[in-house]
Amino acid sequence: MQRFTVAASPAPPSRRRGAELEDALLDAAWAVLVEHGYESFSFEAVAAKASTSRAVIYRRWPKRGELVLATLLRYSRTHPLTVPDTGTLRGDALAFLRNADELSHRFVTLMSLHIIEYFLESGSSPRDVRNAALAQNGGVSSFEAFVARAVQRGEIPDVPRSSLLVNFPLDMFRHELFMTLQPMSPIKMAQILDELWLPLMSMSRPSQSPGRANRHKD
Repeated sequence: MQRFTVAASPAPPSRRRGAELEDALLDAAWAVLVEHGYESFSFEAVAAKASTSRAVIYRRWPKRGELVLATLLRYSRTHPLTVPDTGTLRGDALAFLRNADELSHRFVTLMSLHIIEYFLESGSSPRDVRNAALAQNGGVSSFEAFVARAVQRGEIPDVPRSSLLVNFPLDMFRHELFMTLQPMSPIKMAQILDELWLPLMSMSRPSQSPGRANRHKD
């Protein structure tokens, strides 16, 4: 007698929940932003990309701007820049800038070209996104960590330094990306560090601004 076997039907796909679902939604939102920009960014487009319903997204982020910010922060969280420990302040800073150059170009291009309408509509700025990303990572910038290590090693004096001075190379790096939409050259990285930043970091005390100096004379 001939026997017939019945093939088992494939198991239904498991239902996504919690963090898994949220990650899938934000990955889909990132894809929509990159492919179509903020103008075409909608709950419907993200839902279609994520193979879910608009209501599922709306329950988590009732406003489109909230979804955009969550998407940008998710990208920042899942694409962290390496914080190297080379043993020297210059080595740490240079290695970090090189890593940032490789990872940040696409992100900055998106920020400057595809979602400028988001910043205009929400009244926010790339700085606000950066501050939110920094807060979710503990509130300490990479360059603040580099400087703290250099002080512990005795490489630079332990004196008060403004956030503006400590983060100067990173601010210059962002400026270059936004102004040129091109990677920063290794030569320019070295110039920023060697000609500007490291000499100031090696000073035994921070220089006074003209206003402070004049008040002191009075």
